[in-house]
Amino acid sequence: MIRTFAVTQSNQMLTGLSLEELLAGKFSWFWIDFNAPTNDEIDLLKEPLQFHPLSIEDCIHTLQRPKLDYYDEYNFFVAQAINPDSLEKEEVDFFLGADYIVTFHHSMNREIDDVWNRFELSKSPGEWDPSLVLYHVFDKIVDNYFPLVYKFEDLLNEIDENSADRSMEELLEDLFDTRHDLLSLRHVITPMRDLVYRMINSHRLTGVLARKEYFSDIHDHLLKLAEMVDASRELTTDIRDSYLSLNIHETNRVMKVLTVITTIFMPLTFIAGIYGMNFENMPELRWSYGYFGAIIAMFIIGTGMFLWFRKKGWFK
Repeated sequence: MIRTFAVTQSNQMLTGLSLEELLAGKFSWFWIDFNAPTNDEIDLLKEPLQFHPLSIEDCIHTLQRPKLDYYDEYNFFVAQAINPDSLEKEEVDFFLGADYIVTFHHSMNREIDDVWNRFELSKSPGEWDPSLVLYHVFDKIVDNYFPLVYKFEDLLNEIDENSADRSMEELLEDLFDTRHDLLSLRHVITPMRDLVYRMINSHRLTGVLARKEYFSDIHDHLLKLAEMVDASRELTTDIRDSYLSLNIHETNRVMKVLTVITTIFMPLTFIAGIYGMNFENMPELRWSYGYFGAIIAMFIIGTGMFLWFRKKGWFK
């Protein structure tokens, strides 16, 4: 689907114009949105819009890295939004000219829809221009990163608070899934941060330079997001290491107790082994109190060793 907006020289808003009417008319500026276009609609990027084949190829082959390309008549941007439900990347492409902006996306994009509706309801369309549309869409895309990052922070806090009540397998599975999702976010936020930094430091983007403080604000948000994602990834590592350390400590404590018990039974087993041998010349075997004597000796040795180990604190 293709939808169009145009602002006349007298600041009147027109909608639903064909591409031929937009290109032939004299407008202050116009906006063309390719929303989940068909193959025939994609061909319109070649004719009549006459965009460069390389930028058209970037539109067709999705999931390009966020970037900025300069062409003679326009500048080409690739940005990435994130689907809040599936966490999948959604590419949004921009063709920014002196008096027009063309947006291209293969699926419905809520950020562009929000800006489109806002512009449609605007009472002063003459105050808008292509660079302002670009700013608002970028701002919406970046703002929609925040709920996802906050969601992972809350999830990590929940995992950390309930770590003692969960098995090691469940905890590690949740941690690794969260780290994977955070890595996906990082692969979007970091290139977007670099893209916006390049935009605000480019002398060829006059429209962006005219609103440099606004785009700098987007860059600040991306810096904050990148720091939050890195902090969350470090927190997953800390939770994992802490939980593994607790499990190792618990294992060592159990092994220490088992070792003490084994040590106590070693002399008892030694005594039982000696008197379990079937030699004829063993005087104690014919002693009427030999059995009781061996039992008493074993009890005294076992109890003594138990009390000694307990005094040393080896049962804690």
